[in-house]
Order: sequence, then structure tokens, then C-alpha cells
Amino acid sequence: MDENVLKREEKAVFGLRSLYRKYGYLPYKMSKFEEYEYYIRNKDFLTSDRIITFNDTNGKLLALKPDVTLSIIKNGGDAPGCKQKVYYNENIYRVSGSTGQYREIMQAGLECIGDIDLYDIYETVSLAAQSLQLISEDFVIQISHLGVLAAVLDRISGDQKFRQSAIAYIAEKNAHDLSRLCREYGIGAEESRILSGFVTIYGNREWVLDQLEALCGSWAEESLAQLKALSKMLDKTEFNPKILFDFSVVNNMNYYNGIVFKGFLNGICDGILAGGQYDKLMQKLQRKAGAIGFAIYLDLLEQLPGNRAEYDVDVLLLYNEETDFSCVSRQVERLIAEGKNVYAQKQIPPKLRCRQIVRLGKDGAEC
Repeated sequence: MDENVLKREEKAVFGLRSLYRKYGYLPYKMSKFEEYEYYIRNKDFLTSDRIITFNDTNGKLLALKPDVTLSIIKNGGDAPGCKQKVYYNENIYRVSGSTGQYREIMQAGLECIGDIDLYDIYETVSLAAQSLQLISEDFVIQISHLGVLAAVLDRISGDQKFRQSAIAYIAEKNAHDLSRLCREYGIGAEESRILSGFVTIYGNREWVLDQLEALCGSWAEESLAQLKALSKMLDKTEFNPKILFDFSVVNNMNYYNGIVFKGFLNGICDGILAGGQYDKLMQKLQRKAGAIGFAIYLDLLEQLPGNRAEYDVDVLLLYNEETDFSCVSRQVERLIAEGKNVYAQKQIPPKLRCRQIVRLGKDGAEC
């Protein structure tokens, strides 16, 4: 296969498939649509509740798939003591945050479902890093632990409105409004200082762990111990410096728990990878297993510099009504044999970017 004809996201898919198979993940293929009611029941898990729907031949309302994880959970089963490891490359259909219009988005990722342990968490984060590395060496992954934040919030306040607002401000790194919120709800100065630490403490993993230990170590011992163990395993990897701790990475805490993370590539303004543990979602869907996984939004690769080729074609071959068509054919085949791609036309198409223009005369010779 000539890699020059593949888009960057298509090349990424081939590399990701090979990577995931090495770790025992099996391909998962699913339908493009599910019952609409299933997504509506779990709309809080989706980035948007605006879903494309249509009626099946039996009158049942179906939806074009806005999410892959929900489909995998629905169509899987629990196997005590075992783990289901799958990877996928699917198109999903959801509203774009930038345009407000529906988009078909190419998404790749993996899911590990079952009796999840520290190794599975490490493997998933490691594969997330290796996935980004396949695309670009210039990447970073930010990890958080929702167990730490939940433990602190449990100590400070049980008010759901306060918790929701505090989480939103932490995600925005908005220390000013977080402090104001604490004052409005009568949160003490020490508790407010601890909560504000989640906004300012991020970066090198060892440094972050030291800061958190001093800030709230006695409040979240189990979660911090898991973070330390994970960090120690990551210390031995080649991408160790590119994996940071950042507690502004906050997923929906009604569905996610434990480790969550996001991945970024230099040159793309949005996070291209998102993942984490979603045991709470499994419980809501009557599944007894734990789960962790991530998704890569391959459509964002269009933003990378140099993603578009400098030229559309190597040679624009121009001929006219008097040119012998067999001569046109011979010239096209000759140029292709030289390793060039050729576009045969009678006129120059508007906006076409070509490296070279070759004009043929009546006898098929170059003019």
C-alpha cells in the first residue's frame, strides 16, 4: 500500500490497530445505530443530548451512534475473573462544539472491562501514551484521580450545588471564582485553601504527589497510594516526562471514578485523547464489572501543521480535441511509471495545485 495516498488519520488507524493487537486487544465492530431510548436514558454521559434519529421499518426509533463506549457496554456480558479487552475504529455522529453542527467523527480507542487492577490502569495509560507517540513525538498526557477530589469534597461539603460548581471551577482552573464560591457557602479558610490547591498544583508527578500529601494526605490515603504506585510504574517508561498530574482533569463524577486522563498534541488546540475508569457507569447499566478505556478523536488531526499536501497532483497533463487519445494514455502511463501521479484534463481546473504542467499537441508529443 502506498502510504502517500492515505490521510494522516488513516495512517494512524493502521498503526493503532497493530499496537493494540500486540497487547491482546481484539477488534470490536458494531452497528452504526442503537435504540434511541438507550441513549436518552444515559444522556448525561454524552457530550450532547442532540442525537440524529430515524424510524426503523418496524416503527422503532433508532439513533445514529453518538458514542462507542455505551454500545460496547450494552452488547457485552460479565465474565467473573476474566477481562474483555477490545479496540475499535468507528465513526460517531455528534454536534461539533466549534460549529454547532452535526459531524461524522472518526474515533479510535480501546476498552478493558472486568476485574480491573493496577496493571490494567497502567497498561491503559501506557497505551494512551504510545498511541499519541505513533502520531507525534510532541505530546503530553495529564492524569487526575477523582477519588482524591471526591474525598476532599466529602470532607468539605455535602451540598450538591456547591460540589458541582466547585468541580466546574477546578476544571476551568478558575481559582478566583472557586474562592468566591467557598465564601458564599461559608467554607472555612483552611478547607478553601485545600480545595484551591487542586487548581494550582499540577505538573511533575513527584512534585504534585508531595504537595497533595501535605495538603490532604490524611483525607485520601487510598487514592494517593494508587497514584504513587501508578507513577512509580510510569517512571520506568520512555515517555515518563510527558505524563503529568493535573487535577483540573475532571470527568463526570456520576459515571467516572479513580484515574482519568487527557492527551494533547502540539498544534491541536483541543484534547485529542480522553479516558479513565468508569465503574459508576457500569453500575448504572447493571454491569458488575469495572472498566477503563480511552478514545482518540482522529478528526482533530486535520489541525496538525503540514497535514495537507503541498500539491494535489504531480503532473497536470493538458490535451485538446485534436490530440490522439491513445497518445494521451501512453503519456499518462509513462508518467505514472516514473512514480508521479497524473491528472489528465483539457483545461486547468480552478484552485488545482500541481507541481508541473505538461501540454500535449495533436500527435501526443509535449508542446
